[in-house]
Amino acid sequence: MFHTIAEIFEKGGWGMWPILGHLVFIIAIMFERIFVLYIRSSVKKEEFIKLLQVPILKGDLNRVLKVCATYQYPLARIVHAGVLKVKRSDEEVQAAMDEAYLREIPAIEKRIDYLNLLGNTATLAGLLGTISGLIATFGAIGKPDVDASQRSTLLANGIAEAMNCTAFGLLTGIIGVLSFAVLTSKAKEIKSDIDEGTVRVLNLIVANRNKMGEIKDEAAA
Repeated sequence: MFHTIAEIFEKGGWGMWPILGHLVFIIAIMFERIFVLYIRSSVKKEEFIKLLQVPILKGDLNRVLKVCATYQYPLARIVHAGVLKVKRSDEEVQAAMDEAYLREIPAIEKRIDYLNLLGNTATLAGLLGTISGLIATFGAIGKPDVDASQRSTLLANGIAEAMNCTAFGLLTGIIGVLSFAVLTSKAKEIKSDIDEGTVRVLNLIVANRNKMGEIKDEAAA
């Protein structure tokens, strides 16, 4: 298998190398974003809010902060920021949560757009390799000192180079664009959960502010 891949790569000529560079970056970004979006940032919203409801209704701020610290997801960190300001005005609570939101969202969306860019430029790099191979081929077979047998060999090699570049560029482009679509959808889902979750928790906090006790220093840390 690896021998076949190496043989195809060799037949593709120099145009395969920039496409390979695109593929390496696409795969690196794709796996890094999968780790962030599916492991570090994804949270079961309903489960998290249910865990917060009872301590909020009881006014147990320290328990709320412990739950947020246990989860350590973007939604939990945003709620944590709001709870720390619960003794202040509604505007200050909202401002604290908005500030935390603005810190978290860029980390969720980071580098996803590069997948679309790299997918498109990989396709163009494949086209460039194709055109370059065809130009070199027809230039070589057009020379007067090239006999008929050499012309057929040069033509076959040139077409192989062009088609391999085309195929590799398209494959890399498909991987980049598909991963962009999937990860963009996941990022939007996380943002939607954060938007809904923060509003629901904020309403709970505001409605039960008069029950809230004091925050211990170790819980706030």
